[in-house]
Amino acid sequence: MNDPQHGDNHHGPVFNAAVSGAQFAWNNDTVTQNQQNNGAVAPGFEALATLVTTLLRELPRAGLADPDREDTESAAREVLATISGPDAPEGGRLRRALAMLRGALAPVATGVAAGTAVGAQEWARTAIEGLTGVL
Repeated sequence: MNDPQHGDNHHGPVFNAAVSGAQFAWNNDTVTQNQQNNGAVAPGFEALATLVTTLLRELPRAGLADPDREDTESAAREVLATISGPDAPEGGRLRRALAMLRGALAPVATGVAAGTAVGAQEWARTAIEGLTGVL
């Protein structure tokens, strides 16, 4: 006989370990999620954090296709995760994160990304310039 208290019931997310800072949605047609991490930024990287946070806020107005927007958002969040914390970030990790973000913005800056909003090309070029020479 089955014990109903121990049956598997997977009608939603199942966590088998501690989960912190997670954000998810299910059983819906469309979803827009935003998450703000107000953690401490490593000393000396405050301007970069401001630049990347502004980029994330303006990103939805760029008119990117969903995959391009998601890639850019992921790369920006990686930069923020790398510079978060009381200690200086590891240089190689930050260089890779910045390169990913510049790479995600490049198709917009060069006009290759289809469907971008008016002004998105200049916005992306300005963002790339701001991200260049950080290290």
